[in-house]
Amino acid sequence: MAEKTLTGTTVAEVMAELAGLEDPKARAVNEKHGDDHGVNLSKLRALAQRLKTQQELASELWETDDTAARLLALLICRPKAFRRDELDAMVRGARTPKVHDWLVNYVVKKNPHAEELRLAWSADPDPVVASAGWALTTERVAKRPEGLDLSGLLDVIEAEMKDAPDRLQWAMNHCLAQIGIDHAGLRTRAVDIGERLQVLKDYPTSPGCTSPFAPVWITEIVRRRQAQ
Repeated sequence: MAEKTLTGTTVAEVMAELAGLEDPKARAVNEKHGDDHGVNLSKLRALAQRLKTQQELASELWETDDTAARLLALLICRPKAFRRDELDAMVRGARTPKVHDWLVNYVVKKNPHAEELRLAWSADPDPVVASAGWALTTERVAKRPEGLDLSGLLDVIEAEMKDAPDRLQWAMNHCLAQIGIDHAGLRTRAVDIGERLQVLKDYPTSPGCTSPFAPVWITEIVRRRQAQ
């Protein structure tokens, strides 16, 4: 028998279910990455599928400041329903890397204020907020590059990525790789910048995964596309 859809569920009921999904081993692994929760993400997604879209519940779960609850909130919310100022406050208060990542990728990118926020966040003095701006820029590089000054972006990356804080550096490096992957005319320069800066060259990479070191990343993805 199919599980019933949990419409009309209270925050207390959801929090109790999340507590029941808590796994100390998962928490230990997640905490190494700065994420203070112990819920298996596949089980979290299954719960979200049962809850379906519930914007009010999502807002209430976000307000708990609990990481698992916030991740769930991002899966059941309506991305287009948030105001610009709400998303700005949410990014600044996201706290953990996974919440920040899901907020930008699952919500902000689908919101009508995404471009306005991209411009504002990219220039923000808070490096974590700025990293969200760079993530939105990478999205545009890949999907809607018209109007972007790609050479100018490479200038900024070349000047600032080497000494940027970790999360901002990661976002800028992704943008560097995306420019090199998607824009053949700038590929040589993108690879050269990566080679000279050596950012993430020694980052541990699991077998079968592509290194985040931009020259390797660019070369591998281009090779795969050409082989198709």
